[in-house]
Amino acid sequence: MRRRILQSILAVVILTGMLLGIPLTYTAWLWVEDFTRGDLRTRLERMASEIIDQEGGDGRVDGGLDTASLRLVVPMGGRLLVVYPTPENPASRMDIGAPSVEDPIEESLSMGTSGSLLLEVPSDEMRTAQKQAVGAVALVVLASIAAGTVVAVLTSRRLSTPLQHVAGRAARLAEGDFRKDPTRHGIPELDRVSDVLDSASVEIVGRLQREHSLVADVSHQLRSRLTAVRLRLDELSGHPDPEVVTEANEAMAQVDRLTTAIDDLVRSSRSDGAADASTVRVRGELEPVIDDWRGPFADAGRDLELRGDSSVTALVTGSRLREAVSVLLHNALDHGGGRCVVTVRLVGESRAPAQDGPRPPVVVEVSDEGTGVSDELAPYIFDRGFSGAGSTGVGLALARALVEADGGRLELQRRRPALFAVFLPAARVDQVIPAGMSEPR
Repeated sequence: MRRRILQSILAVVILTGMLLGIPLTYTAWLWVEDFTRGDLRTRLERMASEIIDQEGGDGRVDGGLDTASLRLVVPMGGRLLVVYPTPENPASRMDIGAPSVEDPIEESLSMGTSGSLLLEVPSDEMRTAQKQAVGAVALVVLASIAAGTVVAVLTSRRLSTPLQHVAGRAARLAEGDFRKDPTRHGIPELDRVSDVLDSASVEIVGRLQREHSLVADVSHQLRSRLTAVRLRLDELSGHPDPEVVTEANEAMAQVDRLTTAIDDLVRSSRSDGAADASTVRVRGELEPVIDDWRGPFADAGRDLELRGDSSVTALVTGSRLREAVSVLLHNALDHGGGRCVVTVRLVGESRAPAQDGPRPPVVVEVSDEGTGVSDELAPYIFDRGFSGAGSTGVGLALARALVEADGGRLELQRRRPALFAVFLPAARVDQVIPAGMSEPR
């Protein structure tokens, strides 16, 4: 930023110097010549007065021309040609000064019937004066450019440093640093931005505190209700009917998984990024989710299938992955059709990953055989609060947020029929779980 500001100001200064310097240089060159010619004309006028004073009543010079006063006016190294009338010759000529002048400057003066004057002087002195004038103008231009450079450096520093500070402040705000910054820079616009960032920090902190309190209250209430439900189911587990006992145990397992999911989500919402991520076998992590959703899919007359290599691992938070895939399955059940397939594979799995090189990322694909997503809805399908079917519009936005929290991404890979792809960070080579070994829990 500082470089761009400096370059812009310097470009303007140099352009201005050229636009002013070139005409000034030309003007100074002509001014010296005009000044020199003006001096020669003045000398000629004085000479003409001397000659006219020496003329008689008939307008002629009798007895020869007195050149003593004329020689005093002729410049050093100059030559004066005088044409004047005498009784013997109406156009007598007389040369005064040097016999010849190289590269002269000439200036003439007509005196009418009294004759004419031609003054020649060497041009060296005038050329030297012209070069000196051009040099003086060039020095002024260079001094102006130097002063402009100093101003450009100071201005760029004056602007870039506050801008960098404000940008850093915004970056810290994005990273969760909501402390106020009392620094002000004396630039009204930037100080206004700093004031807005301070106000935004206060507002964000207040909202986060309210949201955390709400999450804590909701999770507490849910756990309380789930605990009460589990106690009732625990009573049913002692029922003499074996089928009732089986259903009660299944329901208690569901309640336990829901309680665990709530605890994991609350814990994940309070952690930073992928701090809780660990190396997990993706298919093994998703098998309980598939088992939970097979029943609802079967009730709808549809099949749900899980495919993929059980040894594929990724660096993710298990709870986030499970909830994100659950959202996609719920979306496929509500808006899709036909068989739903969840596939776990490596990106570009046709290439065998190197044993000691970087491992390719993992992708979890959720597809069905329904009508898919319309072209009008596709650009907004992950926007929070947007829904084309009358739902809350939170599910897919939540799924994307959960995936991105672990450094992955969620995309709509195909519109018709719909195919959602969850890209997960690959586990490092030193974190790969060997075959036959259970993953850490």
